[in-house]
Amino acid sequence: MKYKLGDFVRFVDEKMEGFVTRIIDEQMIGVTGDDDFEIPVLASKVTTVHGYQAGGADKTVTAEEKPVDLTEFEKKGVYVAVVADAKANSVVHFHLVNNTSFQLMVAFTTEKLQTFKGEFAGLVSAKSTSKIYSAQLADLQLWPRFIFNIIYSTKQNIEPPAPLVISEKFKAKDFSTAKKQVPQMTEPGWLIRLDEPEIVIDAQKLKESFFKPAEEKVVFVKPVSEIDLHIEKLRDDYQFLQSSEILQIQLAHFHKALDAAIVHQLPDITFIHGAGNGTLRNELHKQLGKHPKVQTFMDARKEKFGYGATKVLLK
Repeated sequence: MKYKLGDFVRFVDEKMEGFVTRIIDEQMIGVTGDDDFEIPVLASKVTTVHGYQAGGADKTVTAEEKPVDLTEFEKKGVYVAVVADAKANSVVHFHLVNNTSFQLMVAFTTEKLQTFKGEFAGLVSAKSTSKIYSAQLADLQLWPRFIFNIIYSTKQNIEPPAPLVISEKFKAKDFSTAKKQVPQMTEPGWLIRLDEPEIVIDAQKLKESFFKPAEEKVVFVKPVSEIDLHIEKLRDDYQFLQSSEILQIQLAHFHKALDAAIVHQLPDITFIHGAGNGTLRNELHKQLGKHPKVQTFMDARKEKFGYGATKVLLK
């Protein structure tokens, strides 16, 4: 297969063009145009359009290593950055980010069902990045295991760290944080650190942890009168979460807000859960029905919320 995810292609027999957003098999690819509709097509029926580089420019520098003041020599800062394609949002590109002052010799391999494939091998200069892989965002659960072998090198009088050998199967929780500005790149993305900083154990704090009081005071912030439980209002990474995880997050937020309303003696509180398939609404009603501090509950004003909110009267 000569095409990669994010390649910009043009149909041979039609006046259409778009981005490769899926590799179906050795002969078929999925191409998404301006209408965001993915079209399956034979790879032989499209041709590459030059002039567009998916995922931004590769900033790997192959020039000679420049001397760095040893007091400013950065020994830590190796990441994988996951960045959405600028044109095809359903595709993400993985970049090896070298924010150290070392030159990195990188071998990157994927493994799926005991099948190994070398995806990238090369040098990543100090303070630079290199794109190493691309994948469909929606296929996160199907991504292969990533294997990194990284060796540090410098011509300066600095002892290099031990080589990094990392095997990682990324999960949705790895993308639970908000996007950040990626070092050495202009695009924001999710950062996964490969060279975790060394853990320094504070003996005094460790000792104090054994003598913490059994119960610590919990502070409840006074909630607003209307609590929106739509997952996109609670988490930035909701597109990576499974339905069961979404429900648990919504219920945890519900319980926290309800407890705060009770502590602050609010007369009532409204939870906006949406109509949807009714799963969240039914679960809220089940919890409210057996709560000792709940006087009653009902559908909130239909002219404002439709059937997508529940008003709770507290004792």
